[in-house]
Amino acid sequence: MAPEHSGEELGRFLRARRTQTSPQSAGLTPGPGVRRTPGLRREELATLAGVSIDYYTRLERGKETRPSPAVIDALARALQLDDAEHQHLRDLAVRAAHYAPQAAPVPSRAMRPHLKLLLETVRPNPAYIVSRSMDLLAHNPGGLALYAGLADWPAKQRNLARYLFLHPAARGLFPDWDNQIRGCVARLRALAGTDPDAPDLAALVGELLLKSPDFAGLWERYEVTGRKITTKTFQHPQVGNLTLGFQGMALEGTPGHRMGIYTAEPGTPDHDAMLLLDMTALHNESATSRQKR
Repeated sequence: MAPEHSGEELGRFLRARRTQTSPQSAGLTPGPGVRRTPGLRREELATLAGVSIDYYTRLERGKETRPSPAVIDALARALQLDDAEHQHLRDLAVRAAHYAPQAAPVPSRAMRPHLKLLLETVRPNPAYIVSRSMDLLAHNPGGLALYAGLADWPAKQRNLARYLFLHPAARGLFPDWDNQIRGCVARLRALAGTDPDAPDLAALVGELLLKSPDFAGLWERYEVTGRKITTKTFQHPQVGNLTLGFQGMALEGTPGHRMGIYTAEPGTPDHDAMLLLDMTALHNESATSRQKR
């Protein structure tokens, strides 16, 4: 994924949302005949937002990079954006107006020791820490074992987005795989919109665009908000089916690192399966460690 001018990214987002907004939902009555393009036409969106068709066309083509806040808000209303999408549009407009290409450094993967200790403290709850582009930076035994087969990949290749789209076990692990991948792409899309030159993200997105048609199709939709997942169900090959609560949180003082923790009510079959997963994973780690000696 090559670096892009942020005016082009603003235009790409507008075009994607326009083609996914039906005339009926926008309060328009489609005229007779077959529409050649899905969603709203440029002139229809321009009219709804109160701008000229020429001005809107320049916005969508990345030629106009300084839309006023009032224009951004009018476009958001016309496209029926939710709060997160509206904010994303504002962020794209700000970046387009102040764009200055520069080589962005790759965010550090370094982990502070107390964060690794925290992962051990929450056992037997599976937990992990990921980078902003979903590289798996640290985990406790259950946090790795929960993603069946991920341990087979070298540590530097372990990335939760890569796992979802490219690992053969991922589809079978998640009964709601379609929802999982939509949320994953939305998160990466939101990051790419405001930091398109990020080398860590560019490499991952470029790889997934080449290797996964599912990723490529969702990437073109340009959704930046996904379903808020508070529970996840796994069809795990070692411990069977289990449904766990999930909490993700940003970690202070890090370059976008996040922690994910899974929970289950004590005394439930899900909790028993979580305990078994932790014990099995710890046993496997110990066996592997002894073999390396």
